[in-house]
Formats: sequence, structure tokens, C-alpha cells
Amino acid sequence: MQDNLLKNKKIILFDGVCNLCNGAVQFIIKNDKKDIFRFVALQSELGIEISNYIGVDQKKIDSIILYNPGVAYYYKSSAVLEIAKNLGGFYNLMFVFKIFPEKFRNYVYDYIAKNRYKWYGKKESCMIPTPELKAKFL
Repeated sequence: MQDNLLKNKKIILFDGVCNLCNGAVQFIIKNDKKDIFRFVALQSELGIEISNYIGVDQKKIDSIILYNPGVAYYYKSSAVLEIAKNLGGFYNLMFVFKIFPEKFRNYVYDYIAKNRYKWYGKKESCMIPTPELKAKFL
């Protein structure tokens, strides 16, 4: 995989069948005024390829991943906070949660992740983006 996959874009890998995750993707798209993010389902071929490339074991990850090609990647609560920071404006305030230890933030994240299908449901397959949103997905 090449680090220049998408110049100046950050890739969000998400659970494509999770209703909570799909809602979060829709929220990010709506608030991504600077057109920073592109999206890939973790279950897709490209999602698996990117996960393998950055060294994240697919069997151990049920998390959102933010990958900044050639720079770094973040997962779980750190990915959420980095995404909020990149959205700018009011969402920058979420970065205040960085004061909590990552272990504590991830404990909360894991609790939500463990219950996401029970609370929000699950799709039978990954969502198909509308024609106008197709450019946002890899």
C-alpha cells in the first residue's frame, strides 16, 4: 500500500454493518467542512488491506481507526478525539477529554463498542453510499 493513497486526506475505517458507526460516519460527513476525511468499511478488501498495512490485527479490533497516510494512525477513543479536533469549531472542545488517561477513555469506548449492536442494531451488509456521497468512500 502506498502512503500517498490520498494526498491530504485522512481515512476513517469503521464497522460497516454497525448502525452507530454508520450514524457517526453520516455525522462526520455533514460536519467535514474542509473535506478532510474519506471512509472505508473495516470489512472491505481495502479496509483489511489498510489494517494489515498499519499493523492492526482485524481479529482484535472492533474500533474506529483514523489513518493519516504516511504520518500516524489512531484507534478507539484517540481516533474519536482526533476526528473531533479535525472537524474544528465547537468539536475542538471534545479534545478536553484528552486529559483523561487513554486507558480510562478506552474503557468507556470499549463498553459502548461491546454494546453497540444491542443498543443501535446491525445491518445485514455494509451501507451503499448515495451517488453524491460516493466520492467520500474508498
